[in-house]
Amino acid sequence: MDDETQKLIEETVLEILNNSSMDETTEFKIRKTASEKLGIDLSEPNRKKFVREVVESYLREQLAKTEQLEGQQEGEAEAEEEEEEEEGGSSKTRGDREYDDEGGLIICRLSKNRRVTISEFRGRKLVSIREYYSKGDKELPSTKGISLTAEQWASFKKNVPAIEKAIKKMECM
Repeated sequence: MDDETQKLIEETVLEILNNSSMDETTEFKIRKTASEKLGIDLSEPNRKKFVREVVESYLREQLAKTEQLEGQQEGEAEAEEEEEEEEGGSSKTRGDREYDDEGGLIICRLSKNRRVTISEFRGRKLVSIREYYSKGDKELPSTKGISLTAEQWASFKKNVPAIEKAIKKMECM
């Protein structure tokens, strides 16, 4: 396989990977889609092996980025906790960030009782869109809402244009 063909295959596979949900895709689906796009049989052993190498390289790179981001977030959280300890209090706002009573980062408030937060549960980062209620001086999350893993959030985010399109179509009816 010549260098030009390899480069073309790699670019196509990376493009497909960047636009795919990692929860739903497989190496076979990537190879099949790339094969159809390029009009090249990628099931030949050397091409199949090359596609596998590109996919594995992409996944290693994504894992490294995720680990780096988590390391940065942990470092920021530790720095904020140290600042808070030095100030001698535990406030709900740290820097420009606001946190709920459970320690989740409040991204935005959708209404008086609804908000989007980022939190951690059993070692997994979650995006929660939830209704809250007051109990004494605390605001607690209700059962009304949804918590999404990072992968589920990515899939949702990817499909927002289709959701918006469907909403506009319904409004026109």
